[in-house]
Amino acid sequence: MASDNLPSEFDVVILGTGLTESIVASACSRVGQKVLHIDRRNYYSSKWAGFNFNSLLSWVEEYKAQQGLQIKDDGAEWRNKLVDGEEALLISADDSFIANLEVFCYASLEAEEEEKEEATDTTPSLAEPEEEMKGEASPDLTQETTDTGETQHTQVDGVQEEVASQDASQADEVEESKDQQEDSTASPVEEVKKKKKITYAHLVKEGRRFNIDLVSKLIYSRGSLVDLLIQSKVSRYTEFKIVTRILTYRSGRVDQVPCSRADVFASKQLTMVEKRMLMKFLTFCLDFEQHPDEYKEASDQLFWEFLQTKKLTENLQHFVLYSIAMVTKETRTEDGLKATQHFLRCLGRYGNTPFLFPLYGLGEIPQCFCRMSAVFGGIYCLRHSVQCLVVDKETNSCKAVIDTQGQRISCSHFVVEDGFVREQWKSTEKRFISRAVLITDRSVLPADSDQQISLLTVPPLEPGGSAVHMVELCSSSMTCMPGTFLVHLTCSSKGTAQEDLEPLISRMFYVPPSPGEELAEGDERCGQPTVLWALYFNMLDTSRMDGNGSNGSFDLPSNVHVCVGPDVTLGCDFSIKLAENIFRQLLPDEEFCPPAPDPEDIIYEGEASQGEGSGFEQETPKTEGSSLQSEGEGLESQSETEKEAEEMETPAQKAPEEVLKEDASPSEE
Repeated sequence: MASDNLPSEFDVVILGTGLTESIVASACSRVGQKVLHIDRRNYYSSKWAGFNFNSLLSWVEEYKAQQGLQIKDDGAEWRNKLVDGEEALLISADDSFIANLEVFCYASLEAEEEEKEEATDTTPSLAEPEEEMKGEASPDLTQETTDTGETQHTQVDGVQEEVASQDASQADEVEESKDQQEDSTASPVEEVKKKKKITYAHLVKEGRRFNIDLVSKLIYSRGSLVDLLIQSKVSRYTEFKIVTRILTYRSGRVDQVPCSRADVFASKQLTMVEKRMLMKFLTFCLDFEQHPDEYKEASDQLFWEFLQTKKLTENLQHFVLYSIAMVTKETRTEDGLKATQHFLRCLGRYGNTPFLFPLYGLGEIPQCFCRMSAVFGGIYCLRHSVQCLVVDKETNSCKAVIDTQGQRISCSHFVVEDGFVREQWKSTEKRFISRAVLITDRSVLPADSDQQISLLTVPPLEPGGSAVHMVELCSSSMTCMPGTFLVHLTCSSKGTAQEDLEPLISRMFYVPPSPGEELAEGDERCGQPTVLWALYFNMLDTSRMDGNGSNGSFDLPSNVHVCVGPDVTLGCDFSIKLAENIFRQLLPDEEFCPPAPDPEDIIYEGEASQGEGSGFEQETPKTEGSSLQSEGEGLESQSETEKEAEEMETPAQKAPEEVLKEDASPSEE
């Protein structure tokens, strides 16, 4: 909407389009509030944004250009908008949340004509995004799920290939053209050669195939975000993939962590005794509250010490602490047990791991809530901001805002991202999150299928260091071009992001000393992924601040609500809880994000009244895109191409308690 056409009165004005702000906007619009949602930036999702490769390079250049600049406000446009009994509270002109940003290119910078001529044969097949989506839809239960959580079809280099378990007749159906046959029959050696020839020019040329998030998180299948997506029916606006593997890093090796009962007993990393010990402990964790005598005495003890009292081997202690509970050695026993229980209860809902990842990246989720807000009347305006708040001196409440065009807009509540009220912070202590983003040429743990989404938690390399969450994304997640992997690393900051994360990266990846330099034959690092491009930065962590008006960490009017975060944890629960708390303060008597009606169920003025069965039940939305469904029903893709696909029977998913407790006594086998 054009900024000069904005109405002069709203119930709620929201500045910033991050996840928390967008959920609040959607919740308020849904219950009939008049919402104005604006952002100073020229893109949605604020700190949660995702960029394609070229846009990210532009964002980096813009960040560097703004360093050291000071924006002065003479107040000429807003002073004459105030009346007696009012005062202005200025909005910060500096909303930056990034520090210590560094970019490194390790891919070859050469762009020889000979390489360009061979590009068709020596680079991975690059289908259009729409074509790749047709071949690799979101993880839905129309596709049969194997014991390892992999689907029976995978998308490799833009061509749909049949897995080894398919018989020859099905494989022949895939070979419809000569080019497709050449791609599908390429040997592993040829694939490696292809990946080695990816240059920086190639990354730039295919930059639109990347979607690189500033924040790296996964979605727990039984977490608050999934519940909210299902409840509000916002899930109709996006699609998801299942995280296929949980990995662990120990003694310089990367291994897959067995999650389900079948994985545990099929694992070659564990002895039979270890398998029995692990199953017994995980079964206890599922309902540990029912056995207080086994943990109450150790509730104030460290979880690491508690694991030792259970006589778990060092190997199992490492698995449980870093790959299942995903906590630190400083975590208390009860918190560690709750984290383990949450992990186990998330198993089996949509797949063999507890996590989901949205197609095109996490930056899509805030936009989905913005779309829902717009459907119910929310007004959006990017490249538009607020100069100051108009505060009533007597009540110490915000009466209105004055935007960057000099327009005075009345409002009952003002919701703002923390960076815009930096001058009102009561505490000067700052905490940061260290982030690194890598583009690599292969997976840290190669598998039969290269279409794997993996999570790896690495314990601190040195005493006093931070554990690192690493998420590796493949091309079917729609976040990188075929033939490459996108790797996100996140940890609490001890120094700069490069200081915190480069030691781990140098251990797990080959980082060329100069762009394009390849390893000599026989080098022990030949099996490691090669880093083609790297980005390091620190992100401000405000999650411990209290954004509750004048009573919190900010010196602000009582009806101004600050959205802090994101935090360093792997899930999104912090931001969801904060959004609900803010909504309760705004509208305590209203329902938070009630279900949206399906389009065919909307009754317009003059039509008959709506009876029972009006579409407010938890049914599958008949709209394009995927839908998260309630207990055990999985993710279902509603894309148009799926109508033409053959439906496959799906085995019922078992509850996590059944998965672990069934045949829980391996000695009988």
